[in-house]
Parts: sequence; C-alpha cells; structure tokens
Amino acid sequence: MPPSALDRLASLHIEYPMLFELCNTATDRISHCGVLEFIAEEGMVYMPYWMMQNLLLQEGDIVQIKNATLPKGTYVKLQPHTKDFLDISNPKAILETTLRNYSCLTAGDSIMVPYNNKKYYIDIVETKPKSAISIIETDCEVDFAPPLDFKEPERPKQSGHSNKTPTQDSRPAPEPEPEPQFNPFSGSARRLDGKSTLISAAQILSIQNPDFLFASQHNRLNPLESITC
Repeated sequence: MPPSALDRLASLHIEYPMLFELCNTATDRISHCGVLEFIAEEGMVYMPYWMMQNLLLQEGDIVQIKNATLPKGTYVKLQPHTKDFLDISNPKAILETTLRNYSCLTAGDSIMVPYNNKKYYIDIVETKPKSAISIIETDCEVDFAPPLDFKEPERPKQSGHSNKTPTQDSRPAPEPEPEPQFNPFSGSARRLDGKSTLISAAQILSIQNPDFLFASQHNRLNPLESITC
C-alpha cells in the first residue's frame, strides 16, 4: 500500500495487527488481507495474483479498501482442488507452514500452497466463528473436505447367481422307477394230474360261473357241456 495509507491509519489509532477488507464494487466480491509494506506508488496497491482472482480483478481495476477487525478463528474447513495435495508426505505440516504467511482467511476464497516446484490451490469452505477470521497467534482446528476431483470407487456389480450349485447337472432329473406292486395270482395254472394247461390262474379266477371248464390236450369238451364239481 502507499505511504499515505500508513499515515492515515496511524491517525485513526486502529488496532493491530492491521487487517483490511477488500471489495470489488463491480462484482460485489469481498475478501480480507493484511499488509506487507507501505512502499507502493500513490494511488496503487499491489496484491498477489491469486487474490486478484478471488476478487475477479484485472490489472488496473479499482478496489475499495477499508480497515477491518476480525475475530480469532477457531475452525476452518479446507478443500484441495486436486487429490495430488493428499499425496504429499506430510500435508498438514506443509499447510501449517504456508498459513503462517496469512493473517486472515475468508470463506469462499482460494489460497495457493507452493511445494516442490508445484502450486496447489485450496478452497476455504467454512470458517468459524464468522465468515472471515484472523489466524494470527491462534489455535485453529483444521478439517479437510474431499478434493474437487475426487471420485468414489464404483462398487462391483453383483452378477446374478443361479439357484443351482456348480455340481448340479442342467439336464432334467430322471423319473423315478415305479415301485414293484404285488399282483396276486399272477402265476400260471396247473392241473391236479400234473399235465399242462393253456388257461392261466387269473383267467380261471375271473370266471364268475362256479362251473369250471376243463379241456383235455387230445379231446376237448364242448364248451356248452359242463362238469359239476
């Protein structure tokens, strides 16, 4: 900031550390910052490019600056832009070292963390107790949200399982063999004299007439003739 700003602030007896509210009146974007030195040209202020991006400012645009008093922060939630930041061996230590260069944080802003010749951008998702906090000489709880490019691994789809076990055959099961049933008088008939007969026992029992017909092998009786036993 220019030296005239220091003279003006000193006459107002403001509280230290000096914190400021930056406002882009064209877009109504607001952020907060501290001051490094008062050596800029009159009518000019210099700020990092990432801060200009937060305010949607271009070089030569007009920005409104006023003194601000911010409460000490107790909680901040951060969200890296890429999951590469989580691959750092000790991201917490790198973040603590980087935040020492910041005097305040504003919800909705993005900060840049340089490490190993690479720039990591992190969004300020939430701050407590207010949307803008001071982080100078304060213990602040830090929480991380999943990176913007993080994707949850897809769960494997469950394939349809058949009711049959692998040992079961796909061929239809054979029909069970009928159980043997008792059939009375299924044998052949024999004569009392030992000679063979052509009539089975079942045929003999099926005759309802009490008279039985007997036939001789050489001389058969007339079917109309009957012998009473």
